[in-house]
Amino acid sequence: MITNPILPGFHPDPSMCRVGDTYYIATSTFEWYPGVRIYRSTDLTNWEFCAAPLDRADLLDMRGNPDSGGVWAPCLSYADGRFWLVYTDVKRLDGSFKDAHNYITSCETIDGRWSDRIYVHSYGFDPSLFHDDDGRKWVVTMRWNHRGPGTGCNPAHDSFDGILLQEWHPERGLIGEPVNIFAGTPRGLTEAPHLFKRGGYYYLTTAEGGTGYRHAVTLARSRDIAGPYEVHPDHHVMSVVDTPDHPIQRTGHGQYVEAPDGTVWHSFLMGRPIAGPEGKGRFCPLGRESGIERCVWGDDDWLYLEAGGLLAREHVPSDAEQEPLGPSHYRFDGDSLPDDFQWLRTPETDRIFRVGGGALTLIGRESIGSWFEQSLVARRQQHFRYRAETEVDIDPITSQHMAGLTTYYNSHKFHALMVGGDGRGGRELAILSCPGDFPYGELDRSMPAPVALPDGPVRLAVEVDRATQQFFYAVEGGDWQAYGPPLDASQISDEGGKGEHRSFTGAFVGLASFDTTGMGGEARFPWFSYVPN
Repeated sequence: MITNPILPGFHPDPSMCRVGDTYYIATSTFEWYPGVRIYRSTDLTNWEFCAAPLDRADLLDMRGNPDSGGVWAPCLSYADGRFWLVYTDVKRLDGSFKDAHNYITSCETIDGRWSDRIYVHSYGFDPSLFHDDDGRKWVVTMRWNHRGPGTGCNPAHDSFDGILLQEWHPERGLIGEPVNIFAGTPRGLTEAPHLFKRGGYYYLTTAEGGTGYRHAVTLARSRDIAGPYEVHPDHHVMSVVDTPDHPIQRTGHGQYVEAPDGTVWHSFLMGRPIAGPEGKGRFCPLGRESGIERCVWGDDDWLYLEAGGLLAREHVPSDAEQEPLGPSHYRFDGDSLPDDFQWLRTPETDRIFRVGGGALTLIGRESIGSWFEQSLVARRQQHFRYRAETEVDIDPITSQHMAGLTTYYNSHKFHALMVGGDGRGGRELAILSCPGDFPYGELDRSMPAPVALPDGPVRLAVEVDRATQQFFYAVEGGDWQAYGPPLDASQISDEGGKGEHRSFTGAFVGLASFDTTGMGGEARFPWFSYVPN
């Protein structure tokens, strides 16, 4: 069986393609660096990480990007002996405007050095590149209308102004004028376009309904690439509206692929909500994840889920056995970060960390809420229950220099257990908690008083159990001790703070440091462990 999600934890907007017998999925990374994560599989069941292509400044620099800005909805394809990647870098999220710049890069191998980016346009976001069988290439993207009302199926959202099509050439750039080929269905919020061709039809897959619980995969087709496009008899291929007990929710935003044996599949974005604290409803701490479903072609040349209806299955028949995600123990004794880890926004890694000498050294820069230069290295939360541990060695001169362990969603949704200066020449342990409610960015002042610490390394741990989490610490030679009250883990989720329609990533757990004096104080972490319970 395939058990969905195939990519658990924060892995949204799965763009899927096949090259020979190997399948690839590219997912969004938003403000996390390096940009885009690509996974591969030969059985559609087990997936391994293989590339993070946007790994240098001439491809991506997100310093100053807002939370949930950055890299939206990449499209991965293969043609002319090369992989092609189209992506958006969103510089503004809130308000009427979206400053969304779209680029294309390519590479002969999936894990090679990708070409310098080529700017395409800034009409909107979620661009996709279609390679027609006559050799021509076409960019499709949603158009953002900052004025409204547009053609995007009001009143769902009058800024979603339809899907634009325009020819593109690798040397000549955009050719001709853009054509609005699809206004969407009454579900509205039409985005994430992907084109594919079959049996004389151009099929257009889009996502609709927003990224929350009304999300959907919509399908339309036309004999002419420029339309007009007729909509699927059911409008949608997948959707989980008004079925709150289904274990998979929020299905939408995926891509079609055909296997060598003729079977057909569709990737999709999904969420797995769990019960929050009393009175708070359900929440998705693992963010938006990636799933896959088997589909069939009907006699009417429309695509349907193999099992019928619109609900994607949690378990899909497969010829392969799915390997579970086990514990991960990391020793920072090499010269690079393990692939599971990412950092925030900046391409200049030597300013915020280095790996060597048996440790990961974080160089304290701006605060834990900074949008510019923040020393935070973390991995995805991929289980509802887990324990993470680490050890920190820090000799802070002032109380403005701190380092430790954090559960982190974004700059206004995090809990952190930090070792810092006490202002009197010693060290202390403190909890920094930002619960995500307005006015966001303020620390919770009700946390317990700091605890004095002796010299030497300090072990730090956190246990997350669905909607609650507990911090622990141990000094050298001592036993683990709980510190502080159980904290609300439901805030470290899509639904916390501003909510699901402004929170597009997922929960991370990792290591953080800051030194707001500007002196770049350092902290060493020799190891980190993540163990699902």
